[in-house]
Amino acid sequence: MSLGNHLFQARKKRGFSQEEVAEKLGVSRQTISKWETDETLPDIRQSKRLAVLYGVSLDELVTFDMDVKEIQDAIDRTSQEVTDKVDWTKAWSKKYPILAQYQSQVDTAPYEEELERLLKDLEKRYGYEELDAFLVLKDILAVVWKRRETKP
Repeated sequence: MSLGNHLFQARKKRGFSQEEVAEKLGVSRQTISKWETDETLPDIRQSKRLAVLYGVSLDELVTFDMDVKEIQDAIDRTSQEVTDKVDWTKAWSKKYPILAQYQSQVDTAPYEEELERLLKDLEKRYGYEELDAFLVLKDILAVVWKRRETKP
């Protein structure tokens, strides 16, 4: 969610119109609109006043998944050539050490065979290209993981 969208949601949650917020802050309605559409940003004093008006902390007001946006921007800027050079197992193993360890502990052959069978099934049944079938399978694994995470 962008900062502007976050400001919009906070205002709506409190039931204020743009005109009401503008009047309370001593700015124009257009200024509020520009903040909410990410055309401009409120300065720190205005942000603090918005936080007080909306009944949230300044931190809550300006927290808007910047990390997610930055990651998405980095992905969008990265060429396939660079992506192909990255050792993804090594990169992710810094966060998840098991990725650097399991190869010496797990007989992967049976899992590889089963995954190959599932990939071929997706390719045949739905006409997916190899990479698309792999991405679908990866997404199915993510769904299974989420489901397991939410089980009591």
